[in-house]
Amino acid sequence: MPGPSFITIKEAHVERRECLKVIGATAVTAALPLEATLKGTARPAPGGPGSIRTEVKRLKLRHTWTTTMSSSEYRDTLFVYYTRDGLTGVGEGAPIVRYNEDAVGGQKVVDGLADLFATADPASFDKLNAEILRRVEGQWAAKAAMDIAILDWVGQRLGTPIHRLFGLDPADAPLTTFSIGIDTPEITRQKVREAEAYPVLKVKVGLATDEPTIEAVRSVTKKPLRVDANEGWTNKEEALRKIQWLETQGVEMIEQPLPAAMLEETRWLRDRVNIPIFADEACLHAADIPKLADAYDGVNVKLDKAGGILQGYRMILIARALGLKTMLGCMVSSSVSVTAAAQLSPLVDFADLDGNLLIGNDPYQGVTVKDGKLILPTTPGLGVRPTSV
Repeated sequence: MPGPSFITIKEAHVERRECLKVIGATAVTAALPLEATLKGTARPAPGGPGSIRTEVKRLKLRHTWTTTMSSSEYRDTLFVYYTRDGLTGVGEGAPIVRYNEDAVGGQKVVDGLADLFATADPASFDKLNAEILRRVEGQWAAKAAMDIAILDWVGQRLGTPIHRLFGLDPADAPLTTFSIGIDTPEITRQKVREAEAYPVLKVKVGLATDEPTIEAVRSVTKKPLRVDANEGWTNKEEALRKIQWLETQGVEMIEQPLPAAMLEETRWLRDRVNIPIFADEACLHAADIPKLADAYDGVNVKLDKAGGILQGYRMILIARALGLKTMLGCMVSSSVSVTAAAQLSPLVDFADLDGNLLIGNDPYQGVTVKDGKLILPTTPGLGVRPTSV
């Protein structure tokens, strides 16, 4: 897929404002592609009752992972297993502390839906997803784990990879960045050297150490950089000064420079910088996107925030309809969650799908990376398989 051009960012920004006058705050209803396919296939309809099982796994990081929000040596994520008719679909959700979610809390929610999964028809997966949304408030990572497990089951049932359910060509999958967490200059240089195989890096910023961090990266590599401030700059003047300096360092985009609530300040900032600004923490669900479209150049879609593959798909289509660039991101997670996001990657302009590469005990194998490019599995469903770790 051809790489996106950053030259026309401001022109697209102006056109998008005109588009919003017509679209307003109406969210696009994205048609889901192949629910009817499962019902119309020659394969027998789902028969016996379904069952759901959950497990919390502790993923150990290769390096201490530090952002403006937290610093940790491990992450606990929620795994969901949906079994019916001799097939088991697996899903994963990485809960986000910022939204008051944790793996154990999500596990209780999923376990409480055993009655629904015993009787629901997985062929009507959009209907099932809607019922989960109706029953469960919040707990988006747990919803993501359930959604991924169901679609993995559906793909296995149909004998086709999930990306084919959405009519996508895996050859169109983009490059992924490799993320460098905040650390000392010495450790930052070490991390950059370890990421030699990745042609584009994403660097966490948002603290008083931003300049030394970028200088440490630049002392080792001249690769294109993308940066993520995770809401770390608290006023527009600071953000403007930081971004203008980053522009001189070969940085090609910035994620969430200001707190999510500072929409007007982000509009002010967007008119004064020359690199695209992407929404991350400001972009949680499909309904958020129309109000972001005249303040940001693009959105970062994460399945753990959106509630799974179906909701992520809707978000991408809405963003594209509004002329926004699109990115698929991830949390620190295993290959289950990352592979699920990668199934949609042929749709987007950019990918930051490296959460599985940051851990040392990945319990699954799935999507791989070759010369920075995402290589999607070709086996049915998610295409993941357990490792010996």
